[in-house]
Amino acid sequence: MEATILTILALLFFAFVALGVYAAVKVTKAAKRGVDRTLDQARRTVEDTTLRAKSFGQAGAAGELARLRLSLRTSMRATQEALQAGVGQDASLKESLDLFNRLSGHGLELDADLKRLEREPDRAWVARQLPELTARTERITSSADALRRAARDRAVRFAEDDLSTLSAQIDVEAGALRHWTDPEPAPGATDPGTEERGRHTPGNSAGATGRAADTAARSEPSAITGPDPRLAAYPWEKTARPETTT
Repeated sequence: MEATILTILALLFFAFVALGVYAAVKVTKAAKRGVDRTLDQARRTVEDTTLRAKSFGQAGAAGELARLRLSLRTSMRATQEALQAGVGQDASLKESLDLFNRLSGHGLELDADLKRLEREPDRAWVARQLPELTARTERITSSADALRRAARDRAVRFAEDDLSTLSAQIDVEAGALRHWTDPEPAPGATDPGTEERGRHTPGNSAGATGRAADTAARSEPSAITGPDPRLAAYPWEKTARPETTT
């Protein structure tokens, strides 16, 4: 009996140890991913700032290469963020995201070529390569911009359609809430004022009956009469204290 209890306690101990190790590994990996993500973001920010400074501060081929890299990185990053943010709400953007991933391969290859040319000592040769590099950059950024704008236009159109449907439903509900509104009298209908005057004409035997009916109708509560304000209780009101009988 004691051996069985000791075995169970040992198994529980090892289970808790294994669970603790697993939790520690998960936390360590999550922290490492967070640190890597922060470092990547900081590195991208530094690179973008450097490229922006080169594009404005340097002339010739060096400044043009920096401008091309900055334009490529800005367009690709904006499109990636827009598609990744929208694919969770619109499943149709998954195919667009797949196409962008293929386009990203060409963008990374072009960015690597531009980065190598920044270290090229023969500036004359680099200047001759600029027209072809500019055309490649414009093709990639134009495709990325087209995907991003199409996704944005699709989201705006869906929002407008949903707002139109919601407005129509609200109009119907507002009309239903005003069900007590008297309809317009139809052409040729008898004027209620004429009938009222006829009931009050001297010698009319139905006048007394009509007045009695009006009195009974006024004595009954209306269907749209609001609640007695004295019976309404609000959460911010204090409870009334009972009067003393002393």
